[in-house]
Amino acid sequence: MKKFINDTALVEEQMILGMVKAYPRHLKKLDCGNVVVRAEKKEGKVALISGGGSGHEPAHGGFVGTGMLDAAVAGPVFTSPTPDQIYEGIKAVATDAGVLMIVKNYTGDVMNFEMAAEMAEMEGITVKHVVTNDDVAVKDSLYTIGRRGVAGTVFVHKIAGAMAETGADLDKVQATAQKVIDNVRTMGAAIEPCTVPAAGKPGFTLSDDEMEIGIGIHGEPGTHREPVKKADEIVDMLLSQILEDIDYAGSEVAVMINGAGGTPLMELYIINNRVSDVLAEKGIRIHKTFVGEYMTSIEMQGFSISLLRLDDEMKQLLDAAADTPAWK
Repeated sequence: MKKFINDTALVEEQMILGMVKAYPRHLKKLDCGNVVVRAEKKEGKVALISGGGSGHEPAHGGFVGTGMLDAAVAGPVFTSPTPDQIYEGIKAVATDAGVLMIVKNYTGDVMNFEMAAEMAEMEGITVKHVVTNDDVAVKDSLYTIGRRGVAGTVFVHKIAGAMAETGADLDKVQATAQKVIDNVRTMGAAIEPCTVPAAGKPGFTLSDDEMEIGIGIHGEPGTHREPVKKADEIVDMLLSQILEDIDYAGSEVAVMINGAGGTPLMELYIINNRVSDVLAEKGIRIHKTFVGEYMTSIEMQGFSISLLRLDDEMKQLLDAAADTPAWK
């Protein structure tokens, strides 16, 4: 294993410290663990908290700031943070308007965030939550009951965060987050695995001419493996499943072409070229496109496509100003 690290036991902590030192105007780290919060606490409005295992950077700490999250909790690589860490994050950002937790649908995440919410509610903090499940590839996986929460979660952070900034109450912010969840779908593929530092070896193997279709953000199996195809053919395969899951006909959408950590921007733009053409052919209008790394899998060579069906309210919230390390 060749990685630019010091100690496998310190990867997550040193990563968080480096992030906070890079963006002191946006972030500060709590003393209780790998929890980052806004440098200046938001007052009088609903606070948003999210998180999960490390290894998905810039998610989730990179989306803490004005217009998005108030706190992000980082567990070990690909492992849920503990309830105690999440609880400390909730306490640090809670306001009289309450707290919304945005949780990706992984069994450990859901269980630990719900336990943390119960702890916070015993302290008189009002907490509600939503669970993201945008991955259309598989119904159940190694880590979930139901669909996995993947890169489409970032759209939930952005739109729910913008709604919270308007001063909307907790029920409205939760309903807005759920509306995004109901209208976003994602599917991905990979050609090379990633290596979790503590494991020291790739999480799975693919032959030189093989790809995994529908892979998860922790390297979990997808729908199948097959020989690597041209980019346009892969896009067509992924888009066909996304478009079958929601009726996007006549809709306006936001598009996210998300890199898994080891895929060059050149290739992501080639992928987006085909996505844009296919949607145009089908009469699906693109309101805004995002190309880059939003929710990675360490250095996996892969990508995902997310489509969010928009209404006028969601368009306005998506376009609203935000200022975080990873989203401007």
